[in-house]
Amino acid sequence: MTKKRASRKISHALSGEICNGEEPPIQPDAQPGAQMDSIREMGSPAIPEVASNIHCLSIVGQIEGHLLLPSQNKTTKYEHVIPQLVAVEQNRDTEGLVVLLNTVGGDVEAGLAIAEMISGVSKPTVSVVLGGGHSIGIPIAVAADRSFITDTATMTVHPIRLSGLVLGVPQTYEYLDKMQDRVVRFVVNHSGIADKEYRRLMFRTGELARDIGTVLVGRDAVEERLIDAVGNLSTAMQYVQDCIDASDDEPEEVL
Repeated sequence: MTKKRASRKISHALSGEICNGEEPPIQPDAQPGAQMDSIREMGSPAIPEVASNIHCLSIVGQIEGHLLLPSQNKTTKYEHVIPQLVAVEQNRDTEGLVVLLNTVGGDVEAGLAIAEMISGVSKPTVSVVLGGGHSIGIPIAVAADRSFITDTATMTVHPIRLSGLVLGVPQTYEYLDKMQDRVVRFVVNHSGIADKEYRRLMFRTGELARDIGTVLVGRDAVEERLIDAVGNLSTAMQYVQDCIDASDDEPEEVL
């Protein structure tokens, strides 16, 4: 065999053409490197991809506001959440929103900003408190059209606190009082609890060892009319889908 024929045969083999009457082996679609990356990042060899008309927003860990938290903290950055909510409102293919909550609270103004954004979405919205919806996570939970909580989830109602340098002047107390009123007003306006009852839960003594406040577990939050009902993920998804179906059935107005 000449060198020219040998090189042509090798090039045919490398290009996947038939050589010596045999077909080249079938190459797998997924590369091993991609599967290893999926296992490394997500802990699963394959992540199911579903085209859905309902957007799922997860708020976990501590809500990070204007200051960066330490790297070991699990955080939800409000500058990541707000663009998602804007996209939900603008995208015509997205017809509903489900908010999954497992947060210890965090920055007051960032939490209120997220809550106001959720309440301003014109499409059906629902929230589910899974592990915990503490502190400023409460306004976020009640901001949706319908709120659910699992039997094992907890919500801690307590006054807001300041960290860092605090000036011991009357203006500091007035500032705290105004911030507290903002939180209480939002929760009362978006849930069934009364202002007096919410403040009673907030300033209760004897239940928390190192703080004042109240821990509501599952159905306790429903009985206090803070959360609408006990439910889970499937309950929330079904509620949003029912709202979408009901809006589709409504007759269009003709001018």
